[in-house]
Amino acid sequence: MVAELFKRNRGTRDVEPLGPVEYIEPVASTSEWLKEHVVPTRSGTVSYVKSLFPFLTWIYRYNWVWFVGDLIAGVTVGIVVIPQGMAYAKLASLPPEFGLYSSFVGVAIYWLSATSHVISAGPVAVFSSLLSVILEHALPQLPEYADTPWIIAGCLSVVLGCIVMAIGLFRIGFIVDFIPLPAIAAFMTGSALNIAMGQIPTLMGNNTADGYNTRAATYLVFGNFFKYIKHCDLNAAIGLTALFMLYAVRWGCGYASRRWPQHKKTFFFINTLRSGFVILLYTLISFLVNRNHRDDPKFSILKTIPRGFQHMGVPVVNSRILSAVAAKLPSAIIVLVIEHISIAKSFARLSNYTIDPNQELIAIGLTNIFGPFFGGYPATGSFSRTAIKAKAGVRTPLAGVVTAIIVVIAIYALPPVFYYISNAALAAVIIHAVGDLISSPKSIKMFWKVSPCEFVIFWIGVLVSVFASIDNGIYASVAASAALLLFRIAKAHGRFVGVVKVYNTPSLRPVDANEPDSDTRNVFVPLDRSNGVNPAVQPREPHAGVFIYRLNEGYLYPNAVHFTDHMVREIKVKTRPAVINP
Repeated sequence: MVAELFKRNRGTRDVEPLGPVEYIEPVASTSEWLKEHVVPTRSGTVSYVKSLFPFLTWIYRYNWVWFVGDLIAGVTVGIVVIPQGMAYAKLASLPPEFGLYSSFVGVAIYWLSATSHVISAGPVAVFSSLLSVILEHALPQLPEYADTPWIIAGCLSVVLGCIVMAIGLFRIGFIVDFIPLPAIAAFMTGSALNIAMGQIPTLMGNNTADGYNTRAATYLVFGNFFKYIKHCDLNAAIGLTALFMLYAVRWGCGYASRRWPQHKKTFFFINTLRSGFVILLYTLISFLVNRNHRDDPKFSILKTIPRGFQHMGVPVVNSRILSAVAAKLPSAIIVLVIEHISIAKSFARLSNYTIDPNQELIAIGLTNIFGPFFGGYPATGSFSRTAIKAKAGVRTPLAGVVTAIIVVIAIYALPPVFYYISNAALAAVIIHAVGDLISSPKSIKMFWKVSPCEFVIFWIGVLVSVFASIDNGIYASVAASAALLLFRIAKAHGRFVGVVKVYNTPSLRPVDANEPDSDTRNVFVPLDRSNGVNPAVQPREPHAGVFIYRLNEGYLYPNAVHFTDHMVREIKVKTRPAVINP
């Protein structure tokens, strides 16, 4: 290839040729493309490694102002996560202490690789309920772990951590965007209903009745509750009053914040710590009632909680456990990833900062890989604790270390107190926590306004979760969303467009079309005016024999025939075969 090169003389506008210069363009090759797009450069590798540890970008600027904010937020979350962690462990069909282990690991490791300073990682209600389903499915195949189900939970945590971390390392976290908000809201709402209904028997004390399976489908648990209601006992008094107190404190603090806004911060902390206050109050009541009846308490209590990290060690990962949980892995990955990323993005928008979804997946992957070494089970971002952390004035992810210290103190210093915690009060904490996961009528109405099809997807996910199981609800909502996406791509609509001349004028005075100084531009709009164009405006069709077609979606294999058929059909209507002159 030969090109003429020119240069501009300094101080003049004259251009003089330098003469022909020969340029030979190299032939493109596969190795060249791989070197340019796949093989990393040295600078790119260094930048990538640094991005794996975002705390390096701010730790050297840490100051006392940040420390005070992190200290307040960390202590607040620590007080909240202790009762929540034990309650969620019981929800996962594990001993309560494993909730404390997971709470510690979640906040102690996550901050090292996190891009969100607000997220509080640890045990959550939805995944704990799903873990209970997974253990119920796997234990019949693994009878040797019937007394140690946490071994299966630890193996699952390592596997999930490796998969999620790989998704982040290979930068394919964008796949999360293919699951729409209605599908996420569907399985969150269905899971919340499933969890709440499953905890009501524990709240009322009839969960120990012979033949009452509280792990069955939600509708069966609801129906059988009235069948076994005669077995309710003193636990009902504890559970119902605890639940009432939780809602009363929240409503009272909300009202007081509006009535006395100058004390809004004080009422916020009272409201935030309501779970801890209620658990402490009913633990005191339990101690006074049961201190002389330790072997035969008047109502259900936790009893002995071992002091310290009693289950530290290398997690067991073998083919038998993997084959037993393999069928449930997809739903576990979806819940782990979607719950964390959706929470991280939501709070990033509220706090006006951005996150890196891939780096968040790496952080949560590392947390779950190392969690079982301390006895933890799978952890992810918690919506309730993240909201508390944000409102408490957190400044950096280092607040997680403060929370970890609080949890360690509880693990070593408070087991004698944990002995008297009421199971009914813990059930009240769970029901109160998952109530916020249920989509509000306003949100459901918005789904209908935005897209009736996605409104239907929402109800498909909820109904399947209620009448089948949480994992089936996840599969149903995701599959329905994928089917709708494929249908919209395959049946995408194109439009034939015409020209409308638009006049730009600073005033509302009539514009003379023949005025030479008029600022005009041509706009192409659908000829059928299907996009809401002023019905009084008539688009001008292109010249005879010329058609302009606008594709509303990418031209892909699934919709190529659909677009082509539409174009050919319309063109045949508006044209006629030419007559060949003899």
